[in-house]
Amino acid sequence: MTFDVRRVRAAYPALADGYAYLDGAAGTQLPDSVIEAIAGAYRAGLGNSGGAFPASRRADEIEARCRQAVADLTGGTAEGVILGPNMTTLTYRLAGTLARRWAAGDEVVVSRLDHDANVRPWVQAAARHGLAVRWAEVDLATGELPAGQYDELIGPRTRLVAVTAASNVLGTRPDVAAITAKARAAGALSFVDGVHATAHGPVDVTALGSDLYATSAYKWSGPHVGTVVADPGLLAELRPDRLAPQSGLVPYRFERGTLAFADLAGVTAAVDHLAGLDDAAAGSRRDRLLASMAAAERHEQELFGVLAGGLGSMPHVTLLGRPRRRTATAFFTVAGHTPRQVAARLAESQINVWDGHNYAWEVTGALGIRDAGSAVRAGLVHYNDRSDVDRLLAAVAALG
Repeated sequence: MTFDVRRVRAAYPALADGYAYLDGAAGTQLPDSVIEAIAGAYRAGLGNSGGAFPASRRADEIEARCRQAVADLTGGTAEGVILGPNMTTLTYRLAGTLARRWAAGDEVVVSRLDHDANVRPWVQAAARHGLAVRWAEVDLATGELPAGQYDELIGPRTRLVAVTAASNVLGTRPDVAAITAKARAAGALSFVDGVHATAHGPVDVTALGSDLYATSAYKWSGPHVGTVVADPGLLAELRPDRLAPQSGLVPYRFERGTLAFADLAGVTAAVDHLAGLDDAAAGSRRDRLLASMAAAERHEQELFGVLAGGLGSMPHVTLLGRPRRRTATAFFTVAGHTPRQVAARLAESQINVWDGHNYAWEVTGALGIRDAGSAVRAGLVHYNDRSDVDRLLAAVAALG
């Protein structure tokens, strides 16, 4: 397995501007192939879905190819891929739908580690229907989400367990398979937020044990399209609100309004791009994705070892969290500077990082940093290289 970061970087026109793009945890840049796929769809002419003319058939074909691409990326099936504008919108939609099967006295389990998009929709739905909310807590010293606590949190009245596959600030990768197994044993569904995790390694929704797995293409070199991957049989049991003329078939019944067809072409191109990250990858697209994402993960982790080691050696820097398994994501503070001041100083050196809570509302609150601006986040993705890391470390060192 090989990973040529120079070849990968050459595919991204935005990287030519001289900046170190360490903001990938909030959204990645797009390679030429994705940009051209979106533009090409518009150039060819598109119609709305279901028409008798070629432009409409092109839209239908783009949609079908997108579902299959997402299925290949996640290990799901195309018939279980729901498409929408973003993960937050789809999560709210599914929370409202699932809540119809809940009764007062039932329970949902959420975690302090999660992005708020996998917390608030469930908490609000629970409040409307009289459910209790139970919280899985983070070990604040390590950033871990211990799976053992779910033995006490999940019970006979648990209806749903929401958990992240990777924290978008601490990088923590919980033992999702262990948590979803506990949910399944109790007869509860699991909703896994894979938005941050999907960009950083191979994904297999079956191995994770997720009933519903959410991801967003803009985190892995695609456009702003959200998706939830589930067993079509489960989706067939659910009855979301929809317009009278809308298809009642799965997965279309969950998709409100017209899809952004050109963007869907970009999603497919992004999956194909990811499948080609490993020069030596061969076989089906799924096989190539598994090999390429594993190679990308090794590349990111090698760089992250340098990044974390460098930040950890600076006396004026506090690196938050030290989980055993994590994505290449650093969340840190710099003594004598607010997170926004750090981000602004780094921007002057042409380094893009994020500051603030990054919608990790609960964990930044639990850490006691949210009201003070939280922290600085530097996130590595597959197109980052050693020069990006070295620039960041030099710039942060200069703040001491």
